[in-house]
Amino acid sequence: MRLKIFGFIIATYLLIQIIPKPQAVEVNPFRSPDQPLIVAHGGGNQEFPDNTLEAYYNSYSVDPNFMIETDVNMTADGVIILSHDLTLDRKTNLQNALISELNYTDLLADEVDFGFSNPIDGPNGYNVTGEFNRYTNYEGGEVTPLDVTYPEGVEARHPDKFLVTTLEDLLIRFPENLMSIEIKQSGEIGLQALERVLELLDEYDALDQTVLVSFHREIVDQFVAYQEGDYPDLYYAPQEDGVRLFYIMTRATFSLFYLESPALLGIPMASGNLDLTTRQLINNAHRHNIAMHYWTINDPDDMRTLIERGADGIMTDRPTLLKSILDEMTD
Repeated sequence: MRLKIFGFIIATYLLIQIIPKPQAVEVNPFRSPDQPLIVAHGGGNQEFPDNTLEAYYNSYSVDPNFMIETDVNMTADGVIILSHDLTLDRKTNLQNALISELNYTDLLADEVDFGFSNPIDGPNGYNVTGEFNRYTNYEGGEVTPLDVTYPEGVEARHPDKFLVTTLEDLLIRFPENLMSIEIKQSGEIGLQALERVLELLDEYDALDQTVLVSFHREIVDQFVAYQEGDYPDLYYAPQEDGVRLFYIMTRATFSLFYLESPALLGIPMASGNLDLTTRQLINNAHRHNIAMHYWTINDPDDMRTLIERGADGIMTDRPTLLKSILDEMTD
């Protein structure tokens, strides 16, 4: 009897392994069968000030097929602007500048400069010291918009200042590029920002090339609700708990029962002592048609490791470096 039970368990286990895995999405543009996508973190924020139009033009000059990664907030007058923080104290010459209380029209009219890297009193905090430091790149040098290599016919918006950039600016100027958009605000204003983002993606026919990201539970829940309702083709990445679930089910070899539908997992290379770059994890994600993107990778050896193991995307602050590593490994 015990032998029969043991045989039944083994047979069931083997059956689970060979049954095709449920596909998270039908078509996944964020998977890359040849080499990882260059995902420019904020446009490549060790080369130019992050989340500025100029940073993205720089990445475009490195590789026209780069993937945009950006963070968005909604202003008081309902415009979606690019900013990693909820305030502008770190990146501009403003103080006490909570984005939800500012008007885009004023930021533009006043030519507010996003070319700073100031100390703030905490994540999304304020510049309480009044210290203003110009942005410097990974070599320690200052840059201006004139240092960017622009496409033919495109000129710098301003000779000295990095002006406010909107999501609409990106959609207009990079209509073919894949894009990751992180909703930074939470609560009601975050949900309103998400609605406005979706309106823009609809307007510019960019829904099928965009993945939505958030670290806020209510925002991610709304991604899922939209996917199950009005936006069945919406692509999203899960929060940490969704990644953790997939990792555990992969290690237990029971991901057949993973029924969530993210387009990609955006993760670091490791979490504590856990290696998140194993071929088992990457290959299993691919069996579910889930892309594996890793952040934020600026070390050449880490880049080589991820390329060798089959990562689909590498998010980096240094797109020029990643491009050189990709070229080196494909020669």
